[in-house]
Amino acid sequence: MRAGLVALSRILAVVSRAALWISGVGLILMTAFVGWQVFGRYVLNESPSWTEPASLLLMSWFILLGSAVGVRDGNHLGFEIALHYAPQGLRRIMLGVTEVLVTIFGVAMAWYGTELAVETWSAAMPGLPIPQGLDYVPLAAGGALIALFSLEKFVRLLSLGEDVPMVRVDEPHLVAVKD
Repeated sequence: MRAGLVALSRILAVVSRAALWISGVGLILMTAFVGWQVFGRYVLNESPSWTEPASLLLMSWFILLGSAVGVRDGNHLGFEIALHYAPQGLRRIMLGVTEVLVTIFGVAMAWYGTELAVETWSAAMPGLPIPQGLDYVPLAAGGALIALFSLEKFVRLLSLGEDVPMVRVDEPHLVAVKD
């Protein structure tokens, strides 16, 4: 079981890194598109119509993929002071409940994002010659990754034989606190 978990974790690390790189490229492209929009409007006196919808689509991708990476890395919002002072057993339960809730949230995002994409696929996106449903694909993809990464953390939490770290279970360099 431990070897399988290590292999899965390595695969998901590659997926996470790819998502982070795609997010970074999307941020750079969005910045370039907005720059082109401003240049077109104030210098050329002719605004390109495609830059705003393309920028918004890219923004959806880099925000949602980046959020998924944040979930895997444990860099999302949390009430960590309660974890800090909780006894070992309660800390494990709190982390487990958190990961289950985040997994459910990610599944819901993926499910409803897919429904929205399918329902709006036949409409044309204003300003771009692509289906309107593509606006919701980042929601589905980001939700799926959030669910997958949180489920990975939950499985790792269940399979850990040692003490649970004081704050985040996914940081192996943290020293476990003995109660």
